[in-house]
Amino acid sequence: IGLSKALAQELGSRGITVNVVAPGFVETAMTDVLPAEQKARLISGIPLGRMGRPEDIAAAVAWLASDEASWVTGTTIHVNGGMAML
Repeated sequence: IGLSKALAQELGSRGITVNVVAPGFVETAMTDVLPAEQKARLISGIPLGRMGRPEDIAAAVAWLASDEASWVTGTTIHVNGGMAML
């Protein structure tokens, strides 16, 4: 995160934005193999009540790459269903 902030500061004058997407637990082949008990514990700590999907993370990345986010730089976007709030 520190590197992204330093790069955002250095590259901003050139119109380049630098941000971080910090995903939470996402339904992937890696999480598919977790025991049901462990998944339930993980999900109980997520205010939105489910694991993320790859498209949830992709949507955040697509937004950051769009013109709509052209004034966003040096920030971390937590895409984790609210898990980081706890």
